[in-house]
Order: sequence, then C-alpha cells, then structure tokens
Amino acid sequence: MGLQSLPFRVSGALGGRGSGAPIQFVVEDADWAIRWVGEGIRDGLPEEERGKVATTLAPHRLINRVAHFGSQYMWVDWAPHFSRTNRPVVSFFHGKPEDGPTVEKHIERFLKTESQLRRIVASAGVVRRRLMDWGVAADKIVHIPIGTDVAMFTLPTSEERAAARARFGFSDEAIVIGSFQKDGVGWGDGLEPKPIKGPDIFLDVLEQLAKELPVEVLLSGPARGFVKAGLRARGIPFQHHYPPERAGLLELYHALDLYLMTSREEGGPMALMESMAARVPVVSTAVGMAPDLIVDEVTGGLAASEDVDGLVDRAQMILALDEVAREQLTAKAHEAVLPCDWKVVARRHWEEVYQPLLDEAV
Repeated sequence: MGLQSLPFRVSGALGGRGSGAPIQFVVEDADWAIRWVGEGIRDGLPEEERGKVATTLAPHRLINRVAHFGSQYMWVDWAPHFSRTNRPVVSFFHGKPEDGPTVEKHIERFLKTESQLRRIVASAGVVRRRLMDWGVAADKIVHIPIGTDVAMFTLPTSEERAAARARFGFSDEAIVIGSFQKDGVGWGDGLEPKPIKGPDIFLDVLEQLAKELPVEVLLSGPARGFVKAGLRARGIPFQHHYPPERAGLLELYHALDLYLMTSREEGGPMALMESMAARVPVVSTAVGMAPDLIVDEVTGGLAASEDVDGLVDRAQMILALDEVAREQLTAKAHEAVLPCDWKVVARRHWEEVYQPLLDEAV
C-alpha cells in the first residue's frame, strides 16, 4: 500500500508537544479510541515525562524515535514505509483468524512484520496468550490495560441520577440499559453491522429482557443505525446521544441501571472501565479485558461469547439485587478498575516500554 492510499492523514504532530519528542504515539485522524489512548498515556505522565511524548499522524517523517502505533492495523500499513532508525512499538488490541478472511489475512501480514517490533502492548490477557500461541516471544509482549480517568467517572448522587434520567426522558420506573460502543461499519449511519461487536446479540438479549422488564436503552457513539433499527422493530424505547466531549459521557452513565456488552471480540472496550469506575454494573461476554476485570457475580456478570441466555440470566440477576448487594458489587468493581487509571497505565508504559527503549539508544 503506497503512502497516498494510506487511510490516515499525514499532516504532522498533534497535541502541541512538537515533533521533536523522543516518543511518538501514532494516532488516527478520528476522534475515537486510538487517539484517546495516545492522549491518555501522554497526559497521564508527570510533567517532566509528558513533554517527551507527542501524538502524531505522520510516522513516515520520524527518525530515531520510539514510535508507538496505536493499533496493529496502522503498523501493518505503515511498516514498509517506516524508517529502520526508529524503535517501533504497537498496541495489539484484538483480532483472531476466526473473525473472518480479512482479519486472518491481516494477522498473517502482522506476523511477517513482527520481527521489526521492539515491543507489543496487549491490553487483555487473552490477547497476550493468543500472541504467544502464534509464536511471538513472551518477553516482547507487555500486558498493560487500556486506561480510563477513574476520577472523572464518579458515582452519582440521587439528585444527579434523577437529573440525568430526566434529561434523557427516562421515567423512574424504566430500567435503562446502556451501550456506548461503535458497532456499525464506517462513520456514517452504521446500518451495516460489525459482527465482532455483536449488535445482533445485543438486540436478542434486549428482546428477551423486555418481555419481563420495562427496559429502555441509552445509546452513544457513532454508526449505531443497525441497533436503532432493530430496537424500533422490537418496540423497545431508546435514546441516542453522542456528546461532543468525552466529559459529557458522565451524565449518560449516571442515567444507567446496567451496561450491556455483547461483543464477539474486543480490546477493552473503554466503556467497560468507564462503567466500572462510574459504579454502573456491567454484564459482558468474556472477551477483551472483561475476563481480566470481571469476576462473575462478584464485580459484574460474565457469559460466553454469543451466549444470549447466559447474558440474559446475568442481567436479570444483577437487576434483581437489592440496594445493599448492588452497592457491594459496584464497589468491588470500582476497586478492580483502579489499576486502569490513566496515571497507572501511563506510568507502566513509561517504565515497561518507553524508558527501556530510550535506554537502548544510549
């Protein structure tokens, strides 16, 4: 793939840190998870180290840098055009051959370029084990979770919760289930679903829950057209709000009774950590970071991928908890997510990835 056809804008550095920083985090030209991760790592560092990290859209311009690619897809596309003077790092969030021929081909390409990489950051234990099964050396893989701003996603007061539900038009009787993940193809309406995100499973679970409970749905994120059409067809009320700033997500979490994640494959997702920080109970398939953070029926609900009945059972179990038991579960979930705070995650990147590679250049 030539530079002119690369799907990332090549217009220089972002974030005001300057392209001379010794560590460059390569992001996409989209206000979504990969950029948030790069900015979270950069901004989570103490000031003296933060100035050594910049985000960039132009890895082809880098010379003699530690270059951290925000996804393995970006790395594979850029690898043929990337200066060998750099020390490349990549975050490998998700993907397995069973996800389809396109992903299988990508993984083959990734493994052919893997020898050029100095470190691979795996956000989930399942991904770390998968990489080792594919022949990647264990000492090249660093298991560091995706981060979140734990302090930002707070437990609402009763007044804040009531205000949030009123803001989005939910009654006191409604059981509000959240889904804030992009699950449609592209950045348009999202009428074509992304199977790995499990929007079909999400709809099947909601349909069963709605037979017995006054379920309503709060959606966020782009490209949610498939899910919205499916909810309309099933007569399940919903609202879709996509705040322009990440801080606006907090009010959405404050309105929820439950967060439901039904993906077939994940790297995080970030909503998992945000929900747990905001003390919203999570029911999830056992993908991405969910098995690392959720102990079934202790810090949330966990079911096998594509197990609709299992997800329904866990959701019903959590929604039936009394106030004391619910507070115990969400308090344990909050404690479990503390290692995912950006300050902790950024420090681990510095100590386990960036500093060792900087030292190699001395």
